[in-house]
Amino acid sequence: MRILYIGDIVARPGREMVQAQLPQIIKKEKIDLVLANAENMAHGRGATKETVEEMMNAGINYFTSGDHIFWQKGFEDEIDHLPVIRPANFPPGHAGEGHALIDLGKHGKVLLINLLGRVFLNERVDDPFRAADEILEKYQDQDIAFTLVDFHAEASSEKYALGFYLDGRVDAVVGTHTHVPTCDNMVLPKGTLFVSDIGMTGIVDSVLGVEKDIIIKFYLSGLNQKFEWENAGRKAFRGVLLDTQKSSIERLDIMS
Repeated sequence: MRILYIGDIVARPGREMVQAQLPQIIKKEKIDLVLANAENMAHGRGATKETVEEMMNAGINYFTSGDHIFWQKGFEDEIDHLPVIRPANFPPGHAGEGHALIDLGKHGKVLLINLLGRVFLNERVDDPFRAADEILEKYQDQDIAFTLVDFHAEASSEKYALGFYLDGRVDAVVGTHTHVPTCDNMVLPKGTLFVSDIGMTGIVDSVLGVEKDIIIKFYLSGLNQKFEWENAGRKAFRGVLLDTQKSSIERLDIMS
């Protein structure tokens, strides 16, 4: 089985890049399952039913997310009807689910888990390590072909710690959130595929997707600025290819 995991899709430029590149990637690389992070898909923060369906039409099968998933008003009423999961370690009472079991027929069932980091990000959420334990215990007696974790986190140290904590217990741990691709894709000692950040899909002539002049002004003045998402400049498609037969993880980076 070959799985493509696309990093944070940022605003309209990111969605346009997916539409332009994904169909040919699926065909060329013989992809069986396409996953993506929807955290920044709608206007740079959060998701909407319309943007999710737009990306499904482009070829994405299921979505993970992060701390901004409910930024767009009303999405909490829509998430349960869409192939989107939110971080499993959100406090109780949130809409949506923190994991999904995806049935791929002859390829078996894929368990997809979404977790949110706490270091430098959102210390009000529950422990992601113990949240992972609870989900894995729930499915320990089921026949799962492949288990993936999207760890939406800020600190590389926290991502590595979770990767080693889950090494040999899940098949892959991929990092999202920082929007900066890392070159540390590897197989951990007990066999888990790992990368600390896939990176964003969107405008690279920006500061993590935001208009660069706004962020420069923020640093020069020390005053808060209203974010506007960049719509012009070079675009990048960032993803990783996971091959379950070869037990490999390879970066897929396309510039346009």
